[in-house]
Amino acid sequence: MWILYAFGSALFAGLTAVLAKCGIRKTDSTVATAIRTIVVLIFSWLMVFIVGSQSQLSQIDAKTLPFLVLSGLATGASWLCYFHALQIGDINKVVPVDKSSTVLTILLAVIFLHESLSLPKGIGIVLIAVGTHLMIEKKQSTGAAKKGASWLLYAAGSAVFASLTSILGKVGISGVESNLGTAIRTGVVLVMSWMMVFVTGKSAKLCEIPRGELGFICLSGLATGGSWLCYYKALQDGPTSVVAPIDKLSILVTILFSYLVFHEKLSKKSALGLAILVGGTLLMLL
Repeated sequence: MWILYAFGSALFAGLTAVLAKCGIRKTDSTVATAIRTIVVLIFSWLMVFIVGSQSQLSQIDAKTLPFLVLSGLATGASWLCYFHALQIGDINKVVPVDKSSTVLTILLAVIFLHESLSLPKGIGIVLIAVGTHLMIEKKQSTGAAKKGASWLLYAAGSAVFASLTSILGKVGISGVESNLGTAIRTGVVLVMSWMMVFVTGKSAKLCEIPRGELGFICLSGLATGGSWLCYYKALQDGPTSVVAPIDKLSILVTILFSYLVFHEKLSKKSALGLAILVGGTLLMLL
């Protein structure tokens, strides 16, 4: 059953990207992220009360709660590092480093969670890494190139924290109902996302959001909530080294709807990368 939740996570994550793109044409992406997090928080706690797991809140082990909080902090830290890296570095250098989080998550799961790494899984890791790299379209920088290697530190930090999010989340939901675990973690992410808004001085832009885009932002929040609930349910019952790459298949959903809604087409290089990435993910299931 966990594998169905993993694919459900990919479906909702793919829809999130498309809905979010519709909602940030004029709206600042950092502000949109913070608003989406509010929607996710409401949605996640609603699910908690629907399944009746709120009574387990007082029963959460003192050793488990810190990992849930740390998982949320890791997500917030990943976003902070990622946006700062984009601010001071070239996007065609930052994004590939950030995308390495998938491979790093699998390796960390093997090291710290003692999940097995068979030959097919090893080959799958390589294929996922190569496919992800090919999927990244090189874009010309619109501004002057910024010198120094500090962007690399922040981009690497983004990838590391994104990987830690999955690992800490896996440990944090052991013995905790997955909906409740997601709700607690989302509360931490909410604080981090709004910190981003105020730290970057973008709070004034809250009044500038077009109503139409606000609707898409809220819908993307619901999709994000659905994705997270499925993802952490899958993590609770399945191996991280398999759940994480399946979740990345959300790119198939995103590409499909991008073609239907935005009429975007894949280049031959990106199509090859997509095929390799999907092949690597399927190998992870063996």
